[in-house]
Amino acid sequence: MNPSIKITPPVLASYVLALLALWIVLKSGLLLALFSGLLVYSLVHLLTPTIEKKFNNKQSRMIAVILLSMLIVVSISVGIWAGLVFFRSDAGSVQSLLQKLADIIEASRSQLPAMVSAALPEGVDPLKGMLSNWLREHAGEAKLLSQEAGHLIVHLLLGMIIGSMVALQDVSSQQHYRAFAAALHQRVANLGQMFHKIVFAQVRISLINTCFTAIYLALVLPLAGVHLPLTKSMIAITFLAGLIPVVGNILSNTVIVIVSLSHSPHIALMSLAFMVVIHKLEYFLNARIIGAKVNAKSWELLTAILVMETLFGLPGVVAAPVFYAYIKKELSDQSLV
Repeated sequence: MNPSIKITPPVLASYVLALLALWIVLKSGLLLALFSGLLVYSLVHLLTPTIEKKFNNKQSRMIAVILLSMLIVVSISVGIWAGLVFFRSDAGSVQSLLQKLADIIEASRSQLPAMVSAALPEGVDPLKGMLSNWLREHAGEAKLLSQEAGHLIVHLLLGMIIGSMVALQDVSSQQHYRAFAAALHQRVANLGQMFHKIVFAQVRISLINTCFTAIYLALVLPLAGVHLPLTKSMIAITFLAGLIPVVGNILSNTVIVIVSLSHSPHIALMSLAFMVVIHKLEYFLNARIIGAKVNAKSWELLTAILVMETLFGLPGVVAAPVFYAYIKKELSDQSLV
C-alpha cells in the first residue's frame, strides 16, 4: 500500500477541485469529451515506450509521437464513423431493429403464457413509445438523439485533440510544478490511470463476451439448424453494450432472447440459459480482471452504477465504473479504505 499523502492546503484544494470538475463534467454533458481525451492520452502513453526504444534522437522521437497521436485520433474517428454508418444502414439501423423486434414479439405472443403476453407491447409504436419515455427520463441520452449531436461530435474531436496535446507535453519534457499544480496533476494522473485500467479491462471483457456470443449465434445455432435474423447486429450490440459493466450485458442479452423468439420459445429459453451463463462469466471476469486492477468487486460497481444512474441518468451509468475506481484510489492512497 502506498504511504498516505500528507493533507496540505494545496492537496485539499486539489481534491475539492477534482470532485467539482467531475460533477461539472456530468452536469454539463462533457463526459464524451473527457473520456475521448483520456482514451487518446492513455493510448499515446501506452505506445510511447515502443517508440522510445526505436528512436534514440529526441527530435525523431517527438515526430514519431506526434504522428502516433494523429494516427490514433484518425483511427478512432474512422471507427466511430464506420459504426454510425452501420447503425444507420438498413441492416443495422435502430428503426429496423425496433421494427423487427416488435414483429417478433407480436408473432410470438400466441406462444407465450397469458401473463407474459399481456405485459409485452403491441406493435412497434408502443415499443418505440416505451423507449422514448425512457429516453425522456435520461437527459444525457436525449441529447445524443437530438440537435445536440453536432455539439457532441465537436466535444469528441476537441477531447481527442486535447488528450493528444497533453500526452505530447508529458512525453516531451519534464515538468516542475509548484505545490498546487503538482497536487492537481496527481489528481489528473490518478483519474487517467483508473480510466486506463477500467476501460482496457472492460474492452477485454466485452471482447470475450462477444466471442462467446458470436460462437453461439453464428456457429452453434446454425449447426443445430437454427438461423436467427439480425445476427450481425446482435454481435455488434453485444460488443458495444458490453463496454458498460454488468448493465450492458443485460441489455444485449434481452435483445438476443427476443430475437430468439422468432424461431420458437424453446430457442428463446436456450438463449436465455446461455446468456445467464455468459452473465455469470462476466461477474467472474469483472472480479478477476477489473477487480484485480482497481480492487473493486462486481457488487460495488453495480451499486455505483445504480447510484450514478439515479443522480445523472445514462451518463452516470457510463461514468460510474471509472469515477468509482478513481475515488476509491484516492481513498486508498490516504489509507482510508
